[in-house]
Amino acid sequence: MKAYEFAGEVTADGQLKIPEAALSQLAGHQQAVRVIVLVQEPSEAEAEDAWKTLVANQFLAGYSPEDAIYDAL
Repeated sequence: MKAYEFAGEVTADGQLKIPEAALSQLAGHQQAVRVIVLVQEPSEAEAEDAWKTLVANQFLAGYSPEDAIYDAL
């Protein structure tokens, strides 16, 4: 089995966009292929920010205008 590595892109409609240079390398190979997709994971800081936002949103979702009476205590 021969491996080719290249950067691609997933389009909005879910299609995998393969660069022309990679397509030219694959031309003539009419056999079945195995595809492995590696995606970039968010950085540690991005993941932490996402968790902080989620926690704040979930906490404030339980707050109602009637709870404002406790703010004056």
